[in-house]
Amino acid sequence: MASEAPSEAHGAEDGGLVFHPMDQFIVKPLFGDSEIGVFTITNVTLWMGLAILAVIGIMVLGTRKRAIVPGRGQSIAELAYGFIYKMVEDVAGKDGVKYFPYIMTLFMFIVCANFLGLLPMAFTTTSHIAVTAILAMAVFLTVTILGFALHGFGFLKLFWISAAPLPLRPILALIEVISYFVRPVSHSIRLAGNMMAGHAVIKVFAAFAAVTVISPFSIVAITAIYALETLVSFIQAYVFAILTCVYLKDALHPHH
Repeated sequence: MASEAPSEAHGAEDGGLVFHPMDQFIVKPLFGDSEIGVFTITNVTLWMGLAILAVIGIMVLGTRKRAIVPGRGQSIAELAYGFIYKMVEDVAGKDGVKYFPYIMTLFMFIVCANFLGLLPMAFTTTSHIAVTAILAMAVFLTVTILGFALHGFGFLKLFWISAAPLPLRPILALIEVISYFVRPVSHSIRLAGNMMAGHAVIKVFAAFAAVTVISPFSIVAITAIYALETLVSFIQAYVFAILTCVYLKDALHPHH
């Protein structure tokens, strides 16, 4: 850190740009400068709590005064409810509808955390692999336990492709097992990677906005990327939820 300070000062004196697009993802304690421990309240804790409050605000407070002609809050809640319910029913089938509350909770938390991260000076909790890995592992364990609870060792039929020629079945079974255990990795990295990349690009263009010559182009680029990130925030929540439905379908019907 000591060696970085002179170089930053030197860069500032020469009129150069000194910016660190990844600084926005640093986890910091909210109170004091103490080391971060298991029970330390950090900026991640704060914004995860705000995401939960946002979900409660939309789904509980927004539908508190239900009416035949819905208001704005009720319309948003009903739209989200109907959208996810239809997705669960279409992908996981009628048997998967009973697990709709879990998938709905996942979707709403992720989409609220993503959108809150677009606010100025906010912290995007879903850009951290530690957060998305917990969500992905929860899905993985839930689906695996459910599969064995419903089918016993019959759940292992998921890895045995009976439609393939017999000599190829052991090889395909090994590939299926590997791909199954890779699921939580890809599930978590996809969400965290997309959220981190978009916010880092916005920060880079924001730094160039200080340069008079390229400032107009930078502002246009920031506006375009910000609009794209708004779309990505929703799409990534949708992708996480629909993949959960696909994995749930495998647990309910482990037959190729």
